[in-house]
Amino acid sequence: MKNVLLSIDCGTQSLRALLFSSKGELLDKERVEYDPYFSVKPGWAEQDPDIFWKSLCNACHAVKKRNPELFEKIAGVGVTTQRASMINVDADGNILRPAIIWLDQRKAKPVWVPNILIRLVLKIIGMDEPLAKSQSDGKCNWIRQQQPEIWQKTHKYLQVSGFLNYKLTGEFVDSVASQIGHIPFNYKKMRWGKPRELTSIFFPVEREKLPELVDPGKKIGSITKDVALQTGISEGTPVIACGSDKGCETIGMGAVDQKMASLSFGTTATVQTTTKKYVEPLSFLPPYPAAIPGHYNPEIEILRGYWMITWFKNEFAHKEVAQAKEKGVSPEEMLNRLLEEAPAGSMGLMVQPYWGPGHKEPVAKGAMIGFGDVHTKAHVYRAVIEGLAFGLREGLEKMEKACKTKIDRLTVSGGASQSDAICQISADIFNLPLVRGKTFETSGLGAAIVTAVGTGIHSSFDTAIKEMVTYTKVFEPDRKNVGIYKKLYERVYKKIYHSLEPIYREIREITGYPEKETYK
Repeated sequence: MKNVLLSIDCGTQSLRALLFSSKGELLDKERVEYDPYFSVKPGWAEQDPDIFWKSLCNACHAVKKRNPELFEKIAGVGVTTQRASMINVDADGNILRPAIIWLDQRKAKPVWVPNILIRLVLKIIGMDEPLAKSQSDGKCNWIRQQQPEIWQKTHKYLQVSGFLNYKLTGEFVDSVASQIGHIPFNYKKMRWGKPRELTSIFFPVEREKLPELVDPGKKIGSITKDVALQTGISEGTPVIACGSDKGCETIGMGAVDQKMASLSFGTTATVQTTTKKYVEPLSFLPPYPAAIPGHYNPEIEILRGYWMITWFKNEFAHKEVAQAKEKGVSPEEMLNRLLEEAPAGSMGLMVQPYWGPGHKEPVAKGAMIGFGDVHTKAHVYRAVIEGLAFGLREGLEKMEKACKTKIDRLTVSGGASQSDAICQISADIFNLPLVRGKTFETSGLGAAIVTAVGTGIHSSFDTAIKEMVTYTKVFEPDRKNVGIYKKLYERVYKKIYHSLEPIYREIREITGYPEKETYK
């Protein structure tokens, strides 16, 4: 009986092939690492899409070599990938240029310039610069303007998920739930935008250059004979439409209603929930399509989230990295010890984790305030972790207000979620119980849940989630820490940005960084 589910989780720094049982048990996995991107110019972030495909093939063969019997029981394949990373291919699926991934900072010229009256209205509601930024961030606009010959040859403009689904099946088909980024997608109606709709005006990709979309859980196609030879997956195995990595992570943690929120402690830190209603967590910021058909994922993100751990490690933790190497443990384990050396609240040292401009904070910068002679490296590191939790809590409160609901439980995923200390600090700051799943591979588990429904192994998403999601640890708020965090959050953190915004504007005026978005 074929009852094993193969998830392909393609991230920024690695691809993983994951085998799950129908009960959600992780049976085997193979991780293939690669450099996250290369830069031919400052601020550019590109990747050879062949790396994703070759990594998929190598990972599958490695798993099959270890577990040939399990591999032969694969009932279906589901692909979940990084978001907003786009690939241009011709009619034969040949790659026309390197993928421009989500970390890329190049700017296009806006394709829509409002008249004076509309500009005035946009300024009043605080959307003048955000709308200009949205257009300039559209890499489709940059390619159209700077590489028109590439755009002319482009047959399809694909997410990484759409590219891998094509490589597996030969079909230019992708999941509705993977369409997140600067593309002409109607988030409310979950379809490609029509010509006069705003996203189609901002990102004028010709309809024929976009893939066909199907709901998550629907069949995209089947493994072809040639692909069976390249990957080891049996010919004819169905490939099921899944969703983005964050969306799959959310259902992989069982956060499928408005009472539970999913925290992602990854390179981009996010807080997401799931709702049947279209709710904008911030005005003009749409919720993303969920990996459950007909549902949405309102989300607030901190772009350079738990990347800050890597930043801290590279800049300040050389001693801890060396000690970790001597003891044969991970550097992160040594950093966890720093968290234990500093008290809750870090003796008043606070971090605002705005390492880049936000949707509503175009002049935002990061800030560390409250330094004194008592502060050590341990206080700085703990303040970074606390600052990220404060930022996510602020995002959660905005979502609760928009959704008119109250979250009573949190789930956690992502690399930093492996740290008990970071999870406990987060539970204390949110003053909510925080649960961690049995497997760290929650994006892959979410894709396996969707694939299980798509192949009929489970009759519904509710059944699949109930059978496949297991929690192993609950972090309850520590009452002795909750009080100080509540005071610091409400009386200090929530005031930092508004207090410093005029200064951030002066810094930008003087230095030109971050660059002001305009319609010129």
